[in-house]
Amino acid sequence: MKKNICLSWSGGRDSMVMLDRLHYSPEWNPARLLTTLAEEEQRVMMHDIPLSLLKKQAEALNLPLLPVLMKQGAGNEEYEAGMSSALGSLSAQEIQAVAFGDIYLKDIKAYRESQMSQTQLEPVFPLWGDTTSSLSREFIDKGYKAILVCVDESQLDPSFLGREYDDNLLRDLPSSVDPCGENGEFHTFVYDGPLFKQPVEFNKLETIKKFERFHYLHVE
Repeated sequence: MKKNICLSWSGGRDSMVMLDRLHYSPEWNPARLLTTLAEEEQRVMMHDIPLSLLKKQAEALNLPLLPVLMKQGAGNEEYEAGMSSALGSLSAQEIQAVAFGDIYLKDIKAYRESQMSQTQLEPVFPLWGDTTSSLSREFIDKGYKAILVCVDESQLDPSFLGREYDDNLLRDLPSSVDPCGENGEFHTFVYDGPLFKQPVEFNKLETIKKFERFHYLHVE
């Protein structure tokens, strides 16, 4: 019998590859998406995807969404308290595990494992140890679609903002940029693919600059 698993969900490419793998896994049943958002703007931290689009994503993927609101710049204590409350609610909903999209950052993986050890939930890392080149190919080859919604100008030219995450983009990325943006070069928003009942409709609005070097494309 498959075990119910909740996914730590950003709305971006790595989250989507993780969901795709778990969907076809003989062991796991994806049962819920969990997302942390900045309370004031109700947008995913760093990706800046609004809650309204996350709800559309979840609906198109036929999965319930659990938003966890955090104050912008919340410290570790406040973050952990908010996550502890959310994780506690998952156990009450017959969820046995939580999946994270980490690939190779050992300190982050260790932090999550420490946090999860205080719960009855099993931490799962479906992407751990994979190469980012293989993950980028997996996303594209399976037919998923995404656009770049955040670019760090210190690592990638802001002209890439709003571009489709496809073969052309991978070809045009500078050699110094990771194809999955694992060094924070860029972040994505997924809007269509095999597991979607229908594409997520959205509009590209204004571009803004935050924190001195991050360029965001607002989508609604």
